[in-house]
Amino acid sequence: MVDWDRAAATGALLVRGGPQVARGEADRAVVDLRELTAEAEGHVRELTGLGLDLPLLPGTVVDRPGWVRSAASGLGELTGRALPAAQGGPLGPILASGTGVQTGLLLAFLASRVLGQYDPFGGEENKGELLLVAPNVVAAERALKVPARDFRLWVCLHECTHRLQFTAVPWLRDYFADEVERLVSGLAESSTDGLAELVGRLPDALRNRGKGGGIAELLQSPKERSVFDRLLALSTLLEGHADYVMDAVGPQVVPSVEQIRARFTARRQGGGLFDRLLRAVLGLDAKIRQYEEGAKFTRHVVDAVGMDGFNKVWRSPNTLPTRAEIADPAAWVRRLHG
Repeated sequence: MVDWDRAAATGALLVRGGPQVARGEADRAVVDLRELTAEAEGHVRELTGLGLDLPLLPGTVVDRPGWVRSAASGLGELTGRALPAAQGGPLGPILASGTGVQTGLLLAFLASRVLGQYDPFGGEENKGELLLVAPNVVAAERALKVPARDFRLWVCLHECTHRLQFTAVPWLRDYFADEVERLVSGLAESSTDGLAELVGRLPDALRNRGKGGGIAELLQSPKERSVFDRLLALSTLLEGHADYVMDAVGPQVVPSVEQIRARFTARRQGGGLFDRLLRAVLGLDAKIRQYEEGAKFTRHVVDAVGMDGFNKVWRSPNTLPTRAEIADPAAWVRRLHG
């Protein structure tokens, strides 16, 4: 249980301020990001063939506290399906408040790093919202020393791909929410079963730790691991597809795309010891691997069967790649294309 209002208030209060920017430059960045989302999505649709009949909409430009509040709202909507507010007994509100503060601390940390995101459960009536965090975009383009407009368009290409994935594939949003509900509900049930079952799984987990996955993953029950594998495969596909698209479109519309990609990749993998430790603890290194593995899958499939052939992934949940197929894209091609 998480008190998401407390998480939002805590995160918004504690988040660090952005870079010092003159008012005119800040206004220019906001206008650019809002307008470039529609331009970027047009390019993404032309490449992918997705959502050609949908309206082209601007993005929502926010500061860091705005991102925290929006993220908390979207996460609350998503997890609320699996964990009703009544859960937790008489101590529920106290426990929820404590986890709300902890979650707010995490959101405050992430708010200084996120460039943008598409939240399928954010915005008005929780129908979805594309967010761009202006101070972080400006800070990144300064640190990378790349042309501002090029970088902003490049970021928008990535986030607009995510928006299209959910808006042009009508079943994807509910499928994702249902899988998260299954995972969270399963974890909640496991936590009430006591420590005995969990401790009983520990010897096998330790024996198999060299076969991939962390100890937490190996401690999952077979049912939990099945759901986890489907969610991991889906998120890897979504992130890698967006990375592939932004680089495939880039050379035509972003003149400095090669410079941006090289410097951005180095920045993703860099940082001091404390930064690398935090990334490992928060799972951000695993997120970086998702970009790489998902982009490799997408590139292999597009090279093998073209974009129309790749787009079979969006037909139904049954045509999504499995976790094993993400690592072996030829297996997905054989399954779907013979």
